[in-house]
Amino acid sequence: MLHYTVTFLVIALIAAVLGFGGIAAGAAGIAKILFFVFLILTIISFLKSKK
Repeated sequence: MLHYTVTFLVIALIAAVLGFGGIAAGAAGIAKILFFVFLILTIISFLKSKK
């Protein structure tokens, strides 16, 4: 899951470089949401594995 988190962060950064216009704005918005979702899931996974 950490791989997906980094992947979506990179997509958001690329969209930011392109100026957040048109399709890039949509991709950046989706990438931001998915970044935080996968980040939260990764943290939960790490916490469960320590128990």
